[in-house]
Amino acid sequence: MVWDPQQYLKFSGHRLRPAVDLLMRIPDVGPRTVADLGAGAGNVTKLIRERWPSAAVTGVEGSAEMVAAGRKAAPDVEWSHEDLGHWRPARQYDVVYSNAALHWLPNHAALFPSIMEKVAPGGMLAVQMPRNFLAPSHVLIGETALNGPWRSKVEHLVTPPPVEGPAFYHDLLAPLAQNIDIWETEYLQVLEGDNPVKEWTKGTWLTRYLDVLEGDEKAAFEAAYGERVAKAYPKNAAGQTLFPFRRLFIVAQRNKG
Repeated sequence: MVWDPQQYLKFSGHRLRPAVDLLMRIPDVGPRTVADLGAGAGNVTKLIRERWPSAAVTGVEGSAEMVAAGRKAAPDVEWSHEDLGHWRPARQYDVVYSNAALHWLPNHAALFPSIMEKVAPGGMLAVQMPRNFLAPSHVLIGETALNGPWRSKVEHLVTPPPVEGPAFYHDLLAPLAQNIDIWETEYLQVLEGDNPVKEWTKGTWLTRYLDVLEGDEKAAFEAAYGERVAKAYPKNAAGQTLFPFRRLFIVAQRNKG
C-alpha cells in the first residue's frame, strides 16, 4: 500500500481519540524506552513523547511517506523505517505501543507472543486495533470488489476479518502477562462532508483495493463503492453522517520473571 498522510489525517480528530484513550490507560511504569509500532504520521508518537519526556521513544513505520510526515511532526523521536512484520529489535522496550497498525499483519497467534517477547519484564504492551470489519463500511468494499469488471484483480483482497475477539488475545497473552486489560469501545463518530464514510475508508481499508487498479477502472470502483456506502450511511436531518466504529484495546503487563 502507498499511504497518503493527508488522506489519513483528514479525520485526525476521530482517529486520535482511541489512540489517546489507549495511551491514558497505560500505568505509569516510568519507562526509559518506548516503541511505537506503526507510528504513522507521528501525531500519536508526539503525544507519547510528551507523556514520558525522559524516555527514548522510537517510531517504527513501514511507509516512507508516513515516516517523512512523522519526522516533521516529532523530530525528537528516533524513526525507524521498517516493515512491522519484520521488526526484530536488538533490545527489549519498557513500553511497546501500537495504535491501529497490527490488524494489517497476519497470523496474530504467532505475532502477539512474538511482540510480547520484545517487552521488558514488568513492562507494558498496549494495542488498539479496529474491529469494524463486519460493518457496512467494510463489507461493502468486498461486495463492490466481487461485483464488477475488476473482480479478477481485487478478489484476492476479500478476506475474513483480520482481528479476532477479545478472548482470543486474552488466551494468547495470559501465559506471558501478569495483568491483562482487554475491552472494546464503539465510538459514534459524527462526520461532516460529502460521503464521509467513503473518504474515511479511502484513508485506510479501501486503499488496498484502489492501489491495485488504475485510471478509469480505479475511479469506477471508488464511485461504485461510494454509491453503496452513501446509502448505508445516510445523512441525518442536520446533514451529518453517524458512523459507529468499534475498536479493540489491549493493555498487558509482562511477567517479571
